[in-house]
Amino acid sequence: IMTQLHYREIVCEGRFDAEVLDEQQFFDLHHFAQVCGQNPEWVLQLLEYEILPTRSQQATQHFHAEDIARARRAYRLQRDFEASFAAVAMMMDLIDELQQLRQQTRYSQNK
Repeated sequence: IMTQLHYREIVCEGRFDAEVLDEQQFFDLHHFAQVCGQNPEWVLQLLEYEILPTRSQQATQHFHAEDIARARRAYRLQRDFEASFAAVAMMMDLIDELQQLRQQTRYSQNK
């Protein structure tokens, strides 16, 4: 069985950040919080404000590797702008919408 890995590079304001994500890897709440460098209560706030998707109706939440980048981005927004979770949720929604519009624009230009 072959594992698919994704490599993501992010360049922002002259800073370079890269990470390898294994799409098949799942994390429980405590391990996910540890990987993100936060406490579990902080992660639960991300779920409450729908910054991270809730994928399970079960009592035990599982996180995907792709959620790490989203949680880290949320933390940076919270830290850099001293933003509340509600403000971070709104910023993340706007960032998501902007990315979708850019993809649509690229797609329509390449037709």
